[in-house]
Amino acid sequence: MTRKYLMIAAGGTGGHMFPAQALAEAMLRKGWRVRLSTDARGARYTGGFPHTTEITQVSSATFARGGVLAKAMVAPRIAAGIAGAAMQMRRDRPDVVVGFGGYPSIPALAAATLLRLPRMIHEQNGVLGRVNQVFARRVACVACGVWPTDLPEGAQGLHVGNPVRAAVLERAGAAYIPPGPYPMSILVMGGSQGARILSDVVPGAIAALPEALRQHIRIAHQARDEDGARVSEFYAAHGIDAEVEPFFHDVPRRMSEAQLVISRAGASSVADISVIGRPSILIPYAAATGDHQTANARALTGANAAILIPERALDSAALAEQIVAVLTNPDAALQMANAALSTGAPDATERLVGLVEQLAEKETP
Repeated sequence: MTRKYLMIAAGGTGGHMFPAQALAEAMLRKGWRVRLSTDARGARYTGGFPHTTEITQVSSATFARGGVLAKAMVAPRIAAGIAGAAMQMRRDRPDVVVGFGGYPSIPALAAATLLRLPRMIHEQNGVLGRVNQVFARRVACVACGVWPTDLPEGAQGLHVGNPVRAAVLERAGAAYIPPGPYPMSILVMGGSQGARILSDVVPGAIAALPEALRQHIRIAHQARDEDGARVSEFYAAHGIDAEVEPFFHDVPRRMSEAQLVISRAGASSVADISVIGRPSILIPYAAATGDHQTANARALTGANAAILIPERALDSAALAEQIVAVLTNPDAALQMANAALSTGAPDATERLVGLVEQLAEKETP
């Protein structure tokens, strides 16, 4: 019997790739054949995908980067990617195509639309991304990670939550050790690509903590390559125990061991925090499309599981004040951890799997 075949199309950031990985893991366990369509940027995040995932790099580009010439080449590169994807799909027809957003998902979704293949998209954020806006009315359904999500008229939305990777599910609801006069861990995450503002502000905030508190703290700080050296040097100069890396491959472990998470409010980060259940201080990316990171944080802040600091109000003193508020109040920190856990959707992957299986059984116009 021929195995069912799923094509996953995802863009080049962890926010798109991590939920795509979660779906790939689940469908492979069910015996499906899975192919990932992404670009060179996305390929950097494929190390965690099961080795049986087939990976195709497509021609893609984004209007958000480069000069005039680079932008002029975006349309031809995307067109070439669509043509290549259509040729591949004619030879090797997927039963379902699922897009997770980002420009690299355009070729597979556009080709699936032209060939009238069953298709759907997953939107991780509370506001549709640019690519998902284009395809929302051209797919069978929009699986939404955050609810409500503002959808265009005619689009069918279903709330499934944001899938998290198997490594996160293994730590789901891990026992939380409240802060106290013993070694404590703070995990600092700027999204899969780092965040300069966190590298500018967090080290100073940690240095400003009372010595009685700071002496117990160890920092795991994700910083961009170009910021790593100065961040490491600052921590070292102030006698702060810190590990600084451009990317942590073991975020689930580090998060489960943390007393506090300081993070952007990307959809995948928020999903991981809620499934594992940890207190957090969230700094939404101010330039995010439609301010979607603030929307992403809504469930955690509404449950009193997270403290939100807008970028415009963020400085080392303000952040230090909030860190002290969490780490000197173990009862409140434990309540925040439990509240975060109450907002999680550990079954999001299975819900999405169910939609994929349903779609495979019917034709999509």
